[in-house]
Amino acid sequence: MEQLVSLLKEMKATIDGLIARLGIPQKEARAALLEQQASAPNIWDDPEGAQKIMQEMSRLKDEVGRWRVIANRINDALELAQFDDDSLLDDLSQEVNTLQPIVERMSFQALLSGTYDQENAILAIHAGAGGTDSQDWAAMLERMYLRWAEDNGYKIEVIDRSDGEEAGIKSVTLDVRGEYAYGYLQSERGVHRLVRLSPFDSASRRHTSFAKVELWPDIQEDIDIDINETDLRIDTYRAGGAGGQHVQKNDTAVRITHLPTGIVVQCQNQRSQKQNRERAMQILKARIFEMERQKQEEEMAALKGENVDAGWGNQIRSYVLHPYQMVKDHRTDYESGNVNAVLDGRLNEFIQAYLRYKIEGKNLISEE
Repeated sequence: MEQLVSLLKEMKATIDGLIARLGIPQKEARAALLEQQASAPNIWDDPEGAQKIMQEMSRLKDEVGRWRVIANRINDALELAQFDDDSLLDDLSQEVNTLQPIVERMSFQALLSGTYDQENAILAIHAGAGGTDSQDWAAMLERMYLRWAEDNGYKIEVIDRSDGEEAGIKSVTLDVRGEYAYGYLQSERGVHRLVRLSPFDSASRRHTSFAKVELWPDIQEDIDIDINETDLRIDTYRAGGAGGQHVQKNDTAVRITHLPTGIVVQCQNQRSQKQNRERAMQILKARIFEMERQKQEEEMAALKGENVDAGWGNQIRSYVLHPYQMVKDHRTDYESGNVNAVLDGRLNEFIQAYLRYKIEGKNLISEE
């Protein structure tokens, strides 16, 4: 019984600490205030404002509820344990075994407390310099993220793809849908480096290839950004397809260039040109929003004297297939010798290491 009480006290300390750090009491008060506003008789005089209130209230209630439920379960178990009744031992042991993974999962999700961490994500992969090798590497990364999404219950849809001339892809944009998609995948933003014996080199020499991964939160209607139509160049083209009845006969794919920033967005996965244009505009707004947000973060980092260089030469992760096998994240120093598993979508250890490093500023022990 003493060991169970000790475990429960540890879990209680963890959850109480997270509740304080995440501001759950303040969010609870905010939800109560919104509930009062939602009960006002004239709330629906402004349908758009009412909908925002209801959405925020629902989100806050869900978040507060999750933390209160687990805290209450731990407190109830502790109260029972205080009786020191051996007849309760089996039930308490079972409850502790049930609570431990829940606490671990919630502790990890607490790392995802950013404003947009719960949102869907738009992930883009671009082949770097290096011709066919880099285009093949970009395709390998696409497969890696598709496998990761499949293993973790996320849905992925291809928004736009540009195939390589001989193999691989020049670029691809993916729509990743599911809870905390943006929060988890933020660890992947940056330059990925591959070292291997090139399958495209007749002399089988070692090549180094680069691909860049970009990521934006897919917050769509929540982005309040005014874009002047005169700042846009909109081109249409025929969407690619697998052939047969699915080949588009009309120019339904849309490419939008935002002239002031040079941002180019393409969309070809919707059925009509109108739908592709609407989706491309949503993505453009997300990219402009994220660009401004990163600029602000870089300015703050510069004021603090932090290094903000995010150029191509600063890869975030290296995947070495020759002369040895190793995947290493250069931000966290987390590494794994099981390269094939990583390329097959086993990314959670790298994601967790990055999120903990981001919050705690600590490197994690490498995988043997």
